[in-house]
Amino acid sequence: MSNVQKLSLEEIMGDRFGRYSKYIIQERALPDIRDGLKPVQRRILYSMNKDGNTFDKGYRKSAKSVGNIMGNYHPHGDSSIYDAMVRLSQDWKMGEVLVEMHGNNGSMDGDPPAAMRYTEARLSEIATYLLEDIDKDTVPFAWNFDDTEKEPTVLPASFPNLLVNGSTGISAGYATDIPTHNLGEVIDATIYMIDHPSADVDKLMQFLPGPDFPTGATIQGKSEIKKAYETGKGKVVVRSKTAIEELKGGKTQIVITEIPYELNKATLVKKIDDVRVNAKVAGIAEVRDESDRDGLRIAIELRKDADSDLILNYFLKYTDLQVNYNFNMVAIDNATPRQVGIVPILSSYISHKRDIIRSRSIFDRDKAEKRLHIVEGLIRVLSILDEVIALIRASDNKSDAKENLIASYEFSEAQAEAIVTLQLYRLTNTDVVTLQSEEAELKERITTLSAIINDEKTMFNVMKRELREVKKKFAQPRKSVLVDEVETIEVEAQSLIVKEETIVSVTRAGYVKRTTPRSFGASKLDEIGKREDDVLLFHQNALTTQHLLMFTSLGNVIYRPIHELDDIKWKDIGTHSSSLVNNFSQDEEILMVQILDDFELESQELLMATKFGLIKKIAMSDFKPWRTYRSKSAQYAKFKQSDDKVITIELAQNADLMLVTYNGYALRFSSEDVPLVGAKAAGVKSINLKEDDFLVSAYFASTDSFYVLTQRGSLKRVKFTEIPSKSRAGRGMLILRELKKAPHRVFASGLVKNLYGGDLFAESDNETQVLEVVSETNKHFDINLPDLHTSERTANGAFIFDEAVEHGVLKAYEKLASDHE
Repeated sequence: MSNVQKLSLEEIMGDRFGRYSKYIIQERALPDIRDGLKPVQRRILYSMNKDGNTFDKGYRKSAKSVGNIMGNYHPHGDSSIYDAMVRLSQDWKMGEVLVEMHGNNGSMDGDPPAAMRYTEARLSEIATYLLEDIDKDTVPFAWNFDDTEKEPTVLPASFPNLLVNGSTGISAGYATDIPTHNLGEVIDATIYMIDHPSADVDKLMQFLPGPDFPTGATIQGKSEIKKAYETGKGKVVVRSKTAIEELKGGKTQIVITEIPYELNKATLVKKIDDVRVNAKVAGIAEVRDESDRDGLRIAIELRKDADSDLILNYFLKYTDLQVNYNFNMVAIDNATPRQVGIVPILSSYISHKRDIIRSRSIFDRDKAEKRLHIVEGLIRVLSILDEVIALIRASDNKSDAKENLIASYEFSEAQAEAIVTLQLYRLTNTDVVTLQSEEAELKERITTLSAIINDEKTMFNVMKRELREVKKKFAQPRKSVLVDEVETIEVEAQSLIVKEETIVSVTRAGYVKRTTPRSFGASKLDEIGKREDDVLLFHQNALTTQHLLMFTSLGNVIYRPIHELDDIKWKDIGTHSSSLVNNFSQDEEILMVQILDDFELESQELLMATKFGLIKKIAMSDFKPWRTYRSKSAQYAKFKQSDDKVITIELAQNADLMLVTYNGYALRFSSEDVPLVGAKAAGVKSINLKEDDFLVSAYFASTDSFYVLTQRGSLKRVKFTEIPSKSRAGRGMLILRELKKAPHRVFASGLVKNLYGGDLFAESDNETQVLEVVSETNKHFDINLPDLHTSERTANGAFIFDEAVEHGVLKAYEKLASDHE
């Protein structure tokens, strides 16, 4: 047991994970910078080539190829091999397809391929160019996983496959995203770099201007392409190819014929159709996928009056019709992952190709020299044929004949072997000429190969010639269009809103909704969905293009565009304000609601008063939509005491202001004495309050009288002429008679509208202003305020219920006036 080691778990885990990481980085997920292949791809190509499963022969069951690859080279499961083989056959993912497949090999919609037992595959013609000369000692080989066969560690690669076919993969701590490029352009850039080894990115981009995706589309951003080509990282914008077609009846449709690379077409079509279903933009009639064997085609049919440019811009901005492609060019270089630009990629390829040509030339020269040696021996034999025949006939056996030839005529071992195995028909006169011709050819070939091996310029000429041959045979026109500048898309949010009529309602507890006229018309006003203890504060006809502001008792304002409100039936409860903003408190109430057309055009002012006597005016334009309105309300009041709250906020009027306190003091002064300040300012003092007093109501003296309700259930109506106008911040006048026992205190106070005298704020078809009072025993009492007789300023009014039975007022509010049945 002397070999037992005590190691910490951290050491063991670190060591094992380090080894695992190194393995998946080098041997699984990242491509080699020289041939642009991951190990599984290389093994697929090598195994299929070795088995003769090439383009010039028939197709073979995919399952057979996968089995051979798995059994001999790649012991990682048949699905990973088959998935890699399928990808190599998909012309919407590969710049140049390396495997040809019969059968279902998947689709742009993300459909899976048929099982390997159903499909057939073979190498494509261009794939054989990656394997060319592999049998000429051109690349290093290594033992496979069970040391039974050898496999190449890199392929000879007759073109720069890493750029042509790109790569994508994720390993431990590394990821790669290399786009596909046009074969002809890549070869042109390679040839230029062979001639100009110190070429920079600017020069190379004259030949290789940018990626070329098999799915086409438009690539925007030359500066980002240059950055990616320099550093290996960059971001370009890929935009679908679209056109607007005219249809019958003045209609139009947007047609998409090319989409960004690596995009799932079915998912894209669904996202586009979701825009139509959810009415996020007006004017879309139908979305159809019309793709067939002739190519991709998505049609978005528009309604007659739709703005096609606006809708197209919306789709480009908010769907995957336009996406960002992020370059992250990472490849294995000298067994190390490196982020590389095109200069190191092409330099590494050229260096690799130089080694391949040199190794191939040495192999071919050695073979030619061996053959020349044999040919020279055979030519010499033909000149002394009779003597050689006599010598062979006199020999005991083949071995003796060889020894006699070597001893008598100084032939080499190889020449003697060729002579004794020579067939008699080769001794004709014509064969002498053939041998002499072959000798001349071999000498010329050896001279050429020696020049390639010993002279770099000659070798580079061979490299360029072979690259041009590949280009001539396989180059295709560019599919993707390159645009130098990224085009910014401007979509005005207002123009996307579908203009519809709706009814907006808000309750005092903060429930808000918009309702269709149909749902509202099918219900009665009092059938609104609400909590039993809640009150309908506001309802009004509106348009979805308008804006909603809700002012709360804690000095906050909530903003929503009306189209963003949930569309809810009139009899359902609505959305609570705590779902609209994060900072809506449990004890917060809505005091005022305002619907606006346009903040820029709003010149109105608001007047606000707090419980402990602060007052100010605020400009409505201060509440333009803020960036975080979807999660936070804005502040419109600043309190000096933590228990203060807003008791009144309403549109400012050119009239006197009336303040009424709990202890029964009333102060009337000109609203011009109230300054206009910012939303976050505290304001000024409105009334001089006694220590135990606070403000109950504040309103404009815009009619001839007001009402006062006390906590004991007494109600009266008083003429404004009873309260002369004073200056702001005074004590005010008593409007209740002080009693030593059970004194009256103000519970509520407000205007009595001139319903019969043309009050500006009264509804023309309504002749009631009902105050609903709820007693402490929860009985409801409705009083039509205009029917009240006026009382003296110091009177305590008349009881509306039996105080001994009802024990006082629990709450009071004015019912909303409406002629809606």
